[in-house]
Amino acid sequence: FRATRSSHVDYHNENETSVFFLSTSRSSEGHWCHRSKPAAMSNSIVSAYRSNVFSNPFFMNAKCESKASPIRTIAAAAPKEEYSCEFGSKKFYALCGFGGLLSCGLTHTAVVPLDMVKCRIQVDAAKYGGIVQGFKVTIAEEGVRALGKGWAPTFFGYSMQGVCKFGFYEIFKILYSDILGEENTYLWRTSLYLAASASAEFFADIALCPMEAIKVRIQTQPGWSTTLREGFPRIMKEEGVSGFYKGLVPLWARQIPYTMMKFACFERTVEILYKYVVPKPRADCTKPEQLIVTFAAGYIAGVFCAIVSHPADTIVSKLNQAKGSNFMDVAKSLGLMGMWKGLFPRIIMIGTLTALQWFIYDSVKVAFRLPRPPPPEMPESLKKKLGVN
Repeated sequence: FRATRSSHVDYHNENETSVFFLSTSRSSEGHWCHRSKPAAMSNSIVSAYRSNVFSNPFFMNAKCESKASPIRTIAAAAPKEEYSCEFGSKKFYALCGFGGLLSCGLTHTAVVPLDMVKCRIQVDAAKYGGIVQGFKVTIAEEGVRALGKGWAPTFFGYSMQGVCKFGFYEIFKILYSDILGEENTYLWRTSLYLAASASAEFFADIALCPMEAIKVRIQTQPGWSTTLREGFPRIMKEEGVSGFYKGLVPLWARQIPYTMMKFACFERTVEILYKYVVPKPRADCTKPEQLIVTFAAGYIAGVFCAIVSHPADTIVSKLNQAKGSNFMDVAKSLGLMGMWKGLFPRIIMIGTLTALQWFIYDSVKVAFRLPRPPPPEMPESLKKKLGVN
């Protein structure tokens, strides 16, 4: 992830997916080094391999260019001619965070009606029953406008979460790969995805928690404040700052496994789809075709995300509804079966939402011409050790 790519990577291929695998290089003395780019790029694979096209993301400033080279060959184009900025630069992280803001903020706001019905089923299954009955009861009692309750805290909360989730994921993935080294990064890539996403979500939930507390109260407590403008000062006055974070631990319990599954499952699913399902190499796929693969992999990941995180999600909904309760009390009162109420609507919601999030995030990378390296391949040094041709 740190400095250079192995020879099997084609840098000037525009048609890339958000899954990436970067490797490092060593100097002849065995120390990590930064090689300068040669004055003229040769068209050979060897020259592309030996050229340092990425600077260290933590100690170098961004070197962004606005013009792309009109001539692209299989092994020659320099990154400054290909991308709007260098991988791992400040601009790169900023745009990744912006992509996360759009992907999470817009998608979660779009499914607010389904999310509200899901929350009500979780806290009062006897009244709201299944998803169809939940919609019918809600509309009959409060009208169609009630389906939009909680949209403001949802938008702002998940926008902040998206910035941290995707931005920090890119940072931690590079950092942990830097620690592991080239070969271990490939061998332990699933563990790397899990660790990087868990680390990112830890901080993302701190940003999300206050808005999540307001949203759940608006959606599940009849007679409570109905807007963010009213709800925020009310919690501050009645419960203080701690009122915004009473659900942080169960939120971590819900979101961290969810995000670990979301990123690791997505990364490996994209890798599998290109290897076994897509009828042509990824380098030959157009950007729209690659975004279709992104959407499909995102939906598959979303289904698993919903199942893994649903019990904790039910507890979060019940916890914010029942004033003065705690995590263990709610878990005991719900029981094992009670924690799975509302799973079907959540699978539909999370599957669609996760697919759209990856689609939007990848589209932002395409629109801003960010580096989007292809799925990982085994480094040549590891192939020699394992005797793989």
